[in-house]
Amino acid sequence: MLLLNPKRHRRAYADARSREVMLKTIDFFERKGKARIKDDYHAQVWYADFLDFVKEEKIFATMCTPAGQGPPDSRWDTWRICEFAEILGFYGLQYWYTWQVSVLGLGPLWMSRNDELKQRTAQALQDGGIFAFGLSEKEHGADIYSTDMVLTPQGDGTYSATGSKYYIGNGNKAAIVSTFGKLADSGEYVFFAVDSQHEKYECVKNVCASQNYVSQYALHDYPIREADIIARGDEAWNSALNTVNIGKYNLGWASIGMCTHALYEAIQHASNRRLYGMHVTDFPHVKQMFTDAYARLVAMKLFALRAADYMRVASPDDRRYLLYNPMVKMKVTTQGEEVINLLWDVIAAKGFEKDMFFEQAAIDIRALPKLEGTVHVNIALIVKFMSNYFFAPGGYPEVARQDQPTNDDFLFDQGPTKGLSKIQFHDYEKAYASYDVRNVQLFREQIGAYKAMLMAAPPNDAQRKDIDFLLAGGEIFALVVYGQLILENAKIYDISEDVVDQIFDFMVRDFSGHALNLYSKPSSTETQMQHCLEMIRKPIVDTDRYDRVWQQVHDLRDEYEMNP
Repeated sequence: MLLLNPKRHRRAYADARSREVMLKTIDFFERKGKARIKDDYHAQVWYADFLDFVKEEKIFATMCTPAGQGPPDSRWDTWRICEFAEILGFYGLQYWYTWQVSVLGLGPLWMSRNDELKQRTAQALQDGGIFAFGLSEKEHGADIYSTDMVLTPQGDGTYSATGSKYYIGNGNKAAIVSTFGKLADSGEYVFFAVDSQHEKYECVKNVCASQNYVSQYALHDYPIREADIIARGDEAWNSALNTVNIGKYNLGWASIGMCTHALYEAIQHASNRRLYGMHVTDFPHVKQMFTDAYARLVAMKLFALRAADYMRVASPDDRRYLLYNPMVKMKVTTQGEEVINLLWDVIAAKGFEKDMFFEQAAIDIRALPKLEGTVHVNIALIVKFMSNYFFAPGGYPEVARQDQPTNDDFLFDQGPTKGLSKIQFHDYEKAYASYDVRNVQLFREQIGAYKAMLMAAPPNDAQRKDIDFLLAGGEIFALVVYGQLILENAKIYDISEDVVDQIFDFMVRDFSGHALNLYSKPSSTETQMQHCLEMIRKPIVDTDRYDRVWQQVHDLRDEYEMNP
């Protein structure tokens, strides 16, 4: 089964240590139990017990130390990171979060040329340390052009750091906080390492009412040695953006984990509840909402897994992952919100109850589209790829499933962040042509109508400056990319044509919705509006296929329940 089930976790792993990490992590949460997890969540208790477990079992050390920097079983392996992130999200966003912000904090460190600092980093991981990414500021957000953190040379080869950072996870306990600023004398960008327990480091407060510690911190003439410098100039700038390229991908997996747990809880509740003389799951509208939620969740996971394949084969000559990464961040997380909305409409008031995992998921699922760049920021990024994607495909060898137990070296050697508009992609048409499934082919016709609009009535000069208009078109482009990778991975995972057809049932509907939105924009022209109308289609109805997929959803009713 594609969906995670911690009680039936029989997945194959390439090595014993990977399996041990996953099973011990699951065991930690199942032994803790849902009641204690929820009590800690509501009381906003710092998750010291989880971090003690991480330290004792050297979990982060195994998962987050690149090969050659630590023990033989450690490596940065995106394949197993996907599953680890999913498991953490399954049990609670708070546990995923402390790991995720450690990933961000580690990014500049592992990209650095400072070998002494890398050794300190590896040792800190072995010691059970967590990390932080000091990038954003209260007045500037993530506008790193405008950083007020200043590193002043002292004339003896040392520096003094002054300034503050805001919205920094783990800032209360991080062994190393990778901090971004500027050199006072030259204005050059710089990344440097600080210790959250140093006397010149002030942890001002937790800016969120949360179990997570999302800190504001300040440096007061904090002494910095050359050994603490992570990177300067273009390397500092590139490591900031390339770290986000790595880290934002993980947000999709947090969403997948939370939605999977919520689905189990919702189907169990609804299938065992009777109203008006019938089971809740016998109501036609309830079946539809569950089936839609299931199809969307399967699609989320298929896409995110396939994006990982392209991350693992990335090279200076193959940077396709720079489209797929923000898609996981933007599209998978917003689909996660949709899954929770559908399930919540089924279980209604039950979703507010404090002893349900669902209550937590319904709140926390909202955070993911808004972290590591908003949905709008990521759509604005991906539209840069649209021209080459549609009209100038490149030649690439076919990419198989990338589950080999190897280190993903390129992620920490990505190089300059420029030249996005020059990146080419393989021909998306091959994926769509490979399926003789009716809703896939209907979706393909919608794509054709959109491309026809781009050729006959592309955005004019005013529309290219109208972010609202471009975002509406970007949503359609995102759907095309989403469908392509889903289809590629459906073959790899042997997903039935029933499920594929059901996925494209909602894809056709979503495409139509975005086309109507584009039609309705104030600046859309008459020609563009006519093309938008040609994109609006109704999915092909197949009651037998729908019933078969619904049965798959209903069969999940007794598959998983967390230990109390």
